[in-house]
Amino acid sequence: MEALANVLVGLVAALHVYILVMEMFLWQKKPGRSLHGFDPETARATAPMAANQGLYNGFLAAGLVWGLIAADPTGYRAQIFFLSCVVVAGVFGAVTANPRILVAQALPGAVALAAVLAAG
Repeated sequence: MEALANVLVGLVAALHVYILVMEMFLWQKKPGRSLHGFDPETARATAPMAANQGLYNGFLAAGLVWGLIAADPTGYRAQIFFLSCVVVAGVFGAVTANPRILVAQALPGAVALAAVLAAG
């Protein structure tokens, strides 16, 4: 069960690295614009906000990687903390920005969190 939990945490970390890249570096390019259906003008106007969001997603990914490589109990606790942050951010994003975030971010975080707790 621990191996499965580690794989799921790694996948959630990778998801947040992907989000970082999309929001910080590709927001004004076709992949970033198509993610939200923005035209070039809207993407340009919202790019600073998106870059800020991308940075926060990078912090989540870094925390999850730290949780994977740190010795227990620190690694276990870091995984629980950062996965909880992912779930809260996903729920908040779904309520305030786009309901898709619930499935794209909160659900994977919750599944990984459940696996970590079950393995712990």
